[in-house]
Amino acid sequence: MDDSDVIVTFQTFVGVFSDFLIVAIHTILYERDIYPRDSFLSAKKYNYSVRQSRHPKVCQWITDAVAAVQIELLKGTVDRVALVMYSAQDTPLERFVFDLSRFPFVPKEYHFTPMSRTTDDGENVAVLPRVDLEEQMRATMSRLSTCGSRLKPLPDNCTFTLAIELRDNTSPPIGHPQPWIPAQPDLHNKNPDAAKKGSRTTPLRAVSAGDMVFETWIEEAKAKLDPA
Repeated sequence: MDDSDVIVTFQTFVGVFSDFLIVAIHTILYERDIYPRDSFLSAKKYNYSVRQSRHPKVCQWITDAVAAVQIELLKGTVDRVALVMYSAQDTPLERFVFDLSRFPFVPKEYHFTPMSRTTDDGENVAVLPRVDLEEQMRATMSRLSTCGSRLKPLPDNCTFTLAIELRDNTSPPIGHPQPWIPAQPDLHNKNPDAAKKGSRTTPLRAVSAGDMVFETWIEEAKAKLDPA
């Protein structure tokens, strides 16, 4: 059975990204020293060594947060997902951004219908080519796993949250047990032009495997790079 023979539904598609996002969050928290490093254990994903928190409440928070993101992804409302790091004074310092604006939109009634992809030549190709996808996910994890050595250290007692940016003309999510809270869409303040001069964006990796297409980058705020 080759990749094109594997049955992929939109539910499967979103689940594959959600699994990646969980691993990415654990890795980022480890690399940014949000929790003691000895509270993480070594694991394997995408044939690559990654880190996973051993703390049950941290694991549960991440699982619940990604599950909430997954609900919105299935609705087709998500433009970007960001893991945001805050100082002890609640000032945003860093954002790890996953740009999902090129994800396909699939109506709810077709979430469990097999997805297909055809080239201009009429050839059926894989929606999620397994080998290519694993290779690109592995490369992205490799970049995330070394971000700690390339970024300026965060101050002590930082916190974090997972945020979503909605696509245009979509309503904010409601009714979740832990409601989404409106927030600034980026690290720029009321004067975005001035804020941009002191901020920094570092591209990490673009993933393009079948219909799984997204970009990842890191934004560092002026408050972190040039604290008053």
